[in-house]
Amino acid sequence: MSLLEQEMQSQFPKSEVTRRTFILTTLGTGFAAAVQPVSAETIHTDSIGLTAGEVKIPVADGAIPAYRAQPTGKTDLPTILVVQEIFGVHEHIKDLCRRLAKEGYLAVAPALYAREGDPAKYDSIPELISNLVSKVPDEQVLSDLDATAAWAKSHHGSGTELAVTGFCWGGRITWLYAAHNPHVKAAAAWYGPLVGKTSPLTPRFPVDIAGELKAPVLGQYGGKDQGILPEHIERMRAALAKASGPAAESVIVVYPDSPHGFNADYRSSYVEQDAKVAWTRMLSWFRRYGVGREG
Repeated sequence: MSLLEQEMQSQFPKSEVTRRTFILTTLGTGFAAAVQPVSAETIHTDSIGLTAGEVKIPVADGAIPAYRAQPTGKTDLPTILVVQEIFGVHEHIKDLCRRLAKEGYLAVAPALYAREGDPAKYDSIPELISNLVSKVPDEQVLSDLDATAAWAKSHHGSGTELAVTGFCWGGRITWLYAAHNPHVKAAAAWYGPLVGKTSPLTPRFPVDIAGELKAPVLGQYGGKDQGILPEHIERMRAALAKASGPAAESVIVVYPDSPHGFNADYRSSYVEQDAKVAWTRMLSWFRRYGVGREG
């Protein structure tokens, strides 16, 4: 039995696992219908020097597809879990993994809606949210990320250098995962909701778990975001200020002239200068907390 199989067996005892049919069993290509047309500014990072492509992640009740990129021939790699946008693991998320791999990371983005459906098939955001995203339980997502971290460790990832970053929908999950997994050393959340209406599937938001953070989080937000308002950011900052430990080291940076999705180069929301500054700031944040090295 492999190390990964042993870890998965201990994490998911057979008595607790019910195998099920997964709707999404492989990653598609291109972008979700809901984000068409795609901007001419879309960045494409090559895979020269990288091992990149689709993999399967064993999870509690089967396996989910994921995209991973890592420097070829390297071992003990610092690992970044990349949490998808609301639109799933599409070409932009894959490209972000390759960008991180060029920096020396093993970057892996699991398809976290695999049981519920394919986000690429929805041609409107409201339909995508109501028919798919709203049906995805936080508990399941956190468990799948745990499984992804275990997979990475068994595929040349470091056993000690683990970070997480996420965008939009994944930004909220990033905060939650930083409170969930004690092995995470640093996190970077990009314009993820901080407050919101709870439900049985999404029982808590970042503002509710600020005091439980097990790793310092860098939050990066747009000052012109129409959904994540200044008062939401101030509520989160206040919650962090009352906490101790990693929460007290967390920082929220606001880019005054940027909207939601300012790093999404395939969309009209892209703000090149702020995206570049924010990306550099994220890399420095990870290295500051021991995930990754210069050069």
